[in-house]
Amino acid sequence: MSDMYDFRLKVFQRVAWNLSFTKAAQELQISQPAVTKHIRELESIYNTRLFDRVGNKIALTAAGIILLKHCDTILSEYSKLNYKMHQLNNKEVGQIHIGASLTIAQYILPVFLAQFCQEYPDISLDLQMHNTLEIENMLHAQKIDIGLIEGPSRKPYLKYSPFLKDEIVAIVRNTARWGDSPFPLSKIKELPLILREHTSGTTQFIEENLQKYGIKYSSLNVLMHMGSTEGIKSFLRHSDCVGLLSIYSVSKELMNGEFRIIDFQDFTIEREFCFVQNQGDNSEINQLFINFINKKSSEQYGHSYIGK
Repeated sequence: MSDMYDFRLKVFQRVAWNLSFTKAAQELQISQPAVTKHIRELESIYNTRLFDRVGNKIALTAAGIILLKHCDTILSEYSKLNYKMHQLNNKEVGQIHIGASLTIAQYILPVFLAQFCQEYPDISLDLQMHNTLEIENMLHAQKIDIGLIEGPSRKPYLKYSPFLKDEIVAIVRNTARWGDSPFPLSKIKELPLILREHTSGTTQFIEENLQKYGIKYSSLNVLMHMGSTEGIKSFLRHSDCVGLLSIYSVSKELMNGEFRIIDFQDFTIEREFCFVQNQGDNSEINQLFINFINKKSSEQYGHSYIGK
């Protein structure tokens, strides 16, 4: 199908979002000379420069900022129109740009996305993995349509809807030297910990919960921060260190006996995975996706927030 809107607007939008011709070309799967050609044509049409070039970097001009604001609106409205027009023929057609926190993207979404694509083959999905803060920033900048996050953050210009309960557990390899739990919570300050990076929603949530019990994050014996849950798991297989991770990320290892959980007396870290959208988002295709994930997560895990 040939799009009704001017493809040059989409090219401009991607260059403006990334401030890079190369990244825009990669995302749109076209050549960099083609990107340059489209931008020059727009600059010729409006008789003004859209980007300033400073060394190896580019920046939006005042004209570019104006065009980007209207461009985002035009492309968003076109996406809604495209979806509605195809609905008249009982077809679900469109594209959804999704941003998900790493735990959700790696351990929750893949099965659901495969099922969604089978049920709605004419809706294309684009998934990006980032930490909670980056997801919120991308959503606010309209670089993605829907976010799925694990962090406690709450921005007034965004709308949060919980869809799945999670628990962060302390795990060790099955042969680790630590004795039988539960331990008093004060023991956590003695254990050598391997945690996700500081900006991870998981790490932020751990810090907030420990503070409620009078334990400062600075008092923990954090041996290392790692940006990958799989990296932490691999480290723990060769160490007696303790990892604090989502139970969804270690379910297989717990079932096969490779890892075990260390419990602490009268202390659990429970949280909610949330959808996050821009306030006022009334996109039908976005809601279709949210309803689908809610339904499938309830079927898969036996609990969700459907109807709340």
